[in-house]
Amino acid sequence: MIKTFLLRGLLVIVSALSLLLNPFPAEAFSFAGQTLGGKPETYQERSLHHPDGIGKFYMGREIAQVMGHQGAAWLERSSRGIEEQPAAAIAALDLKPTSIVADIGAGTGYFSFRISPNVPQGKVLAVDVQPEMIDILKFLKTENQADNVEPILGSVTDPNLPDNTVDLALMVDAYHEFEYPKEMMTGIFAALKPGGQVVLLEYRGENPLIPIKGLHKMSQKQVKKEMQAVGLVWQETKDLLPQQHIMFFQKPVAA
Repeated sequence: MIKTFLLRGLLVIVSALSLLLNPFPAEAFSFAGQTLGGKPETYQERSLHHPDGIGKFYMGREIAQVMGHQGAAWLERSSRGIEEQPAAAIAALDLKPTSIVADIGAGTGYFSFRISPNVPQGKVLAVDVQPEMIDILKFLKTENQADNVEPILGSVTDPNLPDNTVDLALMVDAYHEFEYPKEMMTGIFAALKPGGQVVLLEYRGENPLIPIKGLHKMSQKQVKKEMQAVGLVWQETKDLLPQQHIMFFQKPVAA
C-alpha cells in the first residue's frame, strides 16, 4: 500500500515537472495543412503557440512577430552602438569599395547608412516590406546625402532584387521575423552573384542569459539548417560582438 502510494505521488510530481518544462506538448497542437501529396509542407500552423510568435513554424522554429514601423525609434536608440557595436560588425564584412550590398529588413537604415561610406563606388540596396519604413529610408537618404543607398520595397515572399547582382546580403536581427523565410531566402539566393555571401546577425539562441525574447534569438544550428535548405554553404561564424553571432554563408560559384 505504502509503495503504491509513493509511486502514485512520484508520477504526479513527474507529470507536474513535465508540464512546467513543456507547457504546450506536441500532441496539444492542432496542425493545418501538414501534408501535401504525402510530403510535409514547408510551414505548419499551430493554434497553441508562443505569445511572441505568429503560430507559424518553419523547420521546427516558430516565426517571431514583426516589429512594425511604430518601433522605428527603438532601431535608432542611443544604446544600440554599445549593445551591437555596428562599426565592428561592418568591419567584419570585409567590404570592397565597389561592393553591392543588400540590407534585407533594413528598417530605418541604421546599418545601410553606416555601410554606405564603405562602398563609395558600389551601392546599398535597403530592402524593407513596410512602406512606412521606405518613407523613412527616403527621408534619411536625403538627410545623410547618401546617394548610393537605394530604398527598395519588397514583399513578404520576395526581396524584389534583380538576379545575380548582389555581392553580399546582410540581415541584422531580421531573419527570424520573415513570414515566408523559404521564399525570401530563395529570392535572395537568386539575387546573389555566384560566390556571393549572405551574412546574418542574430542574438545567440544558445545563451539564455542574453536579455532578448526567445523567439528573437537564433542558434547557429538552426540558422545553418535553414540556410542549407536553399543551397547556401556555411563559411564561418564570428563571435566578436557582445551578444550576436555573425554567420557567413556563400552561394556556390557553380550555382
